Amino acid sequence: MPKTIHDVPSGPTPLGPYSVVTEANGFVFLSGMVALVPETDTPVEGDVQAQTHQVMRNIGAVLGDVGLGFDDIVKTTIFLADIADFPAVNEVYAEYVGESRPARSTIQAGALPGGFLVEIEAIATR
Repeated sequence: MPKTIHDVPSGPTPLGPYSVVTEANGFVFLSGMVALVPETDTPVEGDVQAQTHQVMRNIGAVLGDVGLGFDDIVKTTIFLADIADFPAVNEVYAEYVGESRPARSTIQAGALPGGFLVEIEAIATR
């Protein structure tokens, strides 16, 4: 089955030469999202919790663009600039995934593009 690159008008503009959402074999892959406000492609102001809220809103918006939601996510990977932010990110993340609780990995990346504090990628299924 060939891959499909989806147009996602509700998401931020990619920071590089990649697709925001690619689908293949029933899996929908979301590239790492950072805390950009889609309407302006500018960083959200605030701490790691404010950034995580924006990232999760971005994920929800692009999932909606392809007819999916948070319950369809099966795996996420969270990249943190500082692992000490783990509890704060968990608190916000839980508000969005609820009881669906996809599998997840969390990694301290050390540095993220644009100086962001958090980046989250996701895999969903149809």
